[in-house]
Amino acid sequence: MITLRIQQMTIDGHPYLCPECASEAFTLDGAGFIDALPVRGNCWQSHSWEEPLITLGALKEINTVRTGRERAEDVDTFEIVIGGALLAGILQSEVTVDDLKRVARDVYWQRIIKPAVRRRKNAAKRAITRPLKRGARNAVAATKASALEAAWTAQAGGYQPDPDYTPEPINPCPACDGKGRLALDTHLHASETVRCSVCTGTGEID
Repeated sequence: MITLRIQQMTIDGHPYLCPECASEAFTLDGAGFIDALPVRGNCWQSHSWEEPLITLGALKEINTVRTGRERAEDVDTFEIVIGGALLAGILQSEVTVDDLKRVARDVYWQRIIKPAVRRRKNAAKRAITRPLKRGARNAVAATKASALEAAWTAQAGGYQPDPDYTPEPINPCPACDGKGRLALDTHLHASETVRCSVCTGTGEID
């Protein structure tokens, strides 16, 4: 039994189609031991017909001269002469190793590598824009605080600045409540406080 899956075929340049539905894709099936026996055509819509021009021997010849496929971009073609008529066409080949490699590579790129690259690029963008936005917010807050302080001073008739005054942090450190130091519940140390390691003693955190 020999079966060839025809994707498209021509006889002397004219398309060879299913006589019922004009489908260009069909199979040519031949069986037996006599090469002169005609083959049968079967299209995907279950139409079947006998083709006396194409014999079992012709199927064997097509199967011998077909180009085959080794790479994904290859096309499995054939071309033979039967009774003075030129038969040429394209066969539907089996899946090759290169097809599987291409699929695996494309899936690996589309589903794993490409999303990972996109996530890294987005993270890099956020890392750049986040400090800029934070700096802009801090600058706006500092400007508003200065304006409010100036307005209050003008209403109060002015005042002498306190040299020991330390302004409240704009973004107080949550670990030390903006104090810059943490109290020690021990009497073993000379100092009762220790510098906050989160904000390094500034009382403010980015």
